[in-house]
Amino acid sequence: MAQTAQAQNNEASVKQLLEERDAEIKELMGPKGTEYDQEQRDKLKDIINGVIDYSAMARHALADTYDSLSQEEQEEFVDLFSTIIRDQSLNKLDIYRAEVKYEDITVDGNTAEVETLAQLEDVRTPVGYIMEYRTGSEQWVVTDMIIDDVSTADSYHRQFQKIIRQKGYDSLIETLRKRAAR
Repeated sequence: MAQTAQAQNNEASVKQLLEERDAEIKELMGPKGTEYDQEQRDKLKDIINGVIDYSAMARHALADTYDSLSQEEQEEFVDLFSTIIRDQSLNKLDIYRAEVKYEDITVDGNTAEVETLAQLEDVRTPVGYIMEYRTGSEQWVVTDMIIDDVSTADSYHRQFQKIIRQKGYDSLIETLRKRAAR
């Protein structure tokens, strides 16, 4: 009985976190056609990306290569990786106006899988989240997003591994530096 109550509490806390984040984004965005100054764009970027664990996604994207890097190299990679993802999150802001329906939330210990359906006008997009509960910070974080059945972490993994195989890690990091500087 206690496990059931705990699971419901965790499922409820996951849903609450995502719903509050969604409401905060929508409130800041205002009505369709709103122009954003740099301060608003930065705040949107922080809210949109604030629950993402970039370090976990970066480790997945680099696989074994990540462990072979020095701590300084790992930190640079995570910083560049997060900058690129954070910047991409503002490319199509209208998607954050979508109505979100929570289809299923499954919690198993410190991990959760969330299935949602985002609908913007006539377009329905399945969006999933893989999440982990961080005991030290007492919060849920997103370690992967699955949009239209495509895993963000797996997609970067495939791209980065291909570059590493063909041109080496140094080529990948240089490409990321240029991309993040834009």
